[in-house]
Amino acid sequence: MTIDLSDYERGEPLAGDYSYELKDLQDRLARLQARMIVHGKRAILLLEGWDAAGKGGIVKRLTAGLDPRYFEVFPIAAPTPPEKERHFLWRFWRDLPGEGDWSIFDRSWYGRVLVERVEGFASEAEWTRGFDEINEFEASQADLGTILIKLFVHVTQEEQDRRFIDRLEKPHKRWKITTDDFRNRKKRGDYLAAMHDMFARTDTRWAPWTVVDGNDKKAARIAALTTVADRLDAALPADFPELDKQVAKAAKKALGWGKNEKGRAEPK
Repeated sequence: MTIDLSDYERGEPLAGDYSYELKDLQDRLARLQARMIVHGKRAILLLEGWDAAGKGGIVKRLTAGLDPRYFEVFPIAAPTPPEKERHFLWRFWRDLPGEGDWSIFDRSWYGRVLVERVEGFASEAEWTRGFDEINEFEASQADLGTILIKLFVHVTQEEQDRRFIDRLEKPHKRWKITTDDFRNRKKRGDYLAAMHDMFARTDTRWAPWTVVDGNDKKAARIAALTTVADRLDAALPADFPELDKQVAKAAKKALGWGKNEKGRAEPK
């Protein structure tokens, strides 16, 4: 199915109670992370989208209840000189998750077919080839059993402008805005064309895109966290392993803890 960003511009406010729904989703994500850990599963979440679309706010809420030992957030900036000397995917290979881990990318390898294409940092041959290279890269991760979740957070030009003004007028937010934001704003049409091609070429069976309407921040956060939770829930084993026998033995000795013939715990 073709992805049309104009279908994600309604900006409808959240109908329910934001605080309640957010807490419920954060608790659910913490339980899902526990399932990842005990089953040795790995996950990649990447977020793409416009400047000031709310990607950072989504990451902040998503990770608030997670065990920090088993996830890492990678904010992706322009490649360094050593990274430019290598294949564009090289720097991402270093940050892929191990068993039980979760890698979260705030921007990603899709820079090759977005900013590098639009700004001329990659030749047409390089970014055209990048579509196949990205698909093969993601397929290799899926073949390893990695859960791949790709979110694109969309906002209209009008909403982006409001957020730029908000950042300019609040001293504690000014660090978030740079001249690059206005350079990118000027080329919105070029970016829309690049995004159209990106969705058409990389919305695959093993790594589909989900577009989030970011025009209402609270609704976008709930939608994004729900998508992530649903994808993890569908991909992870539903059960938890039995308690390790040695742990049970130690608990019985130290605490008098055990189970009766009906499988219920018996306190000391």
